[in-house]
Amino acid sequence: MQRVIISGLGVEIPKASISNEELVESFNGWVDIENARRAADGLEPLQKSSAGFIAHASGILNRHVHTRDGILDTSRMAPRIPARDDDDLSVLAEFGAAAARNALADARVEAADVDLIICASSHLQRLYPSIGIEIQKEIGAGGAAFDLSLGCSSAAAGLHVAFNLVRSGAHRRALVVTPELITAHLNFRDRQTHFIFGDAATAMLVEAAGPDDVVPGRFEVVETRNWTQFSNNIRTNFSYLNRAAQEETSVVQMEGNLIKQQGNKVFKDVTIASHRFIVDFLAEHGRTPDTVRRFWLHQANARMNQMILKLAFGKEVGHDRAPMVLDRLGNTAAAGAVVALQENHKDMQAGDYGLLCTYGAGYSIGGALLRMM
Repeated sequence: MQRVIISGLGVEIPKASISNEELVESFNGWVDIENARRAADGLEPLQKSSAGFIAHASGILNRHVHTRDGILDTSRMAPRIPARDDDDLSVLAEFGAAAARNALADARVEAADVDLIICASSHLQRLYPSIGIEIQKEIGAGGAAFDLSLGCSSAAAGLHVAFNLVRSGAHRRALVVTPELITAHLNFRDRQTHFIFGDAATAMLVEAAGPDDVVPGRFEVVETRNWTQFSNNIRTNFSYLNRAAQEETSVVQMEGNLIKQQGNKVFKDVTIASHRFIVDFLAEHGRTPDTVRRFWLHQANARMNQMILKLAFGKEVGHDRAPMVLDRLGNTAAAGAVVALQENHKDMQAGDYGLLCTYGAGYSIGGALLRMM
């Protein structure tokens, strides 16, 4: 079996951003309009939001978005992203290709030397042609490509697949690309979820290494692991079957088909499962949380991460041990943990261990134990 390293990391963060205050002003403006209608119909009024509520509930202060236009417009409350012709590069492939090029530049590897692209994303723009194949064509990679989706664990699942394919010798170099344009799938009129997500794209270049190869500043992948258990507590019902379920098919109903979650249940279930996953995964490789230098966890909720780590360590740990990017980027779904990894690893020493761990819909959890070379 081949040794496997992560030789390049790439991140693409959109320049546009929306603060909690801006988001709340828009949401509350829409609530005022909606409550006037509900009062006329004798319905209970909707509850307004606040920047303080969002910060307390999630730890998010700001989020970067692929397209700001339209999101804060109370008559629309969705990004305005024009359709592209079939012969034009798709929006998601463009986003992913930018991160892929950054990872290749970081590794100083040519795209033509990559023989596998895995587009691992929680929300894919379409089913076919594969977004991964489109990225492959756009950057000039060879070999094969395919898409993979496992909610917010998609990047870790993609790394799990890439690691094992490279380790077995089936492929030499694999790019795991995670474009997350999740604001386009978000219901900005839902008080429970409208503030959670931001957009980002990431890429990890995974390649084989010789038995004695040492690449300073890069990570060897010691092992990966995935875990799933069915749950409806985080769900999207957006599907081609939405049209088939309606009598009138000229306009597809979006309400009720976008992201929804049972926040309190998710918090409890995922905290317990992720803590157990981390402790057991490390124990399988003779390690405890105290022997791991850094944790790059899924960037969904600051309080959840704090609780997971407190259960694992038996004490609270800070940003140096488990860096957060959530406060300024929002929950960037499967991309978040990779952003945290890319931004927080250059101070690590040879021999240091790190754990990349993501969790989300499914339920699903993915982990990768890494060792600095």
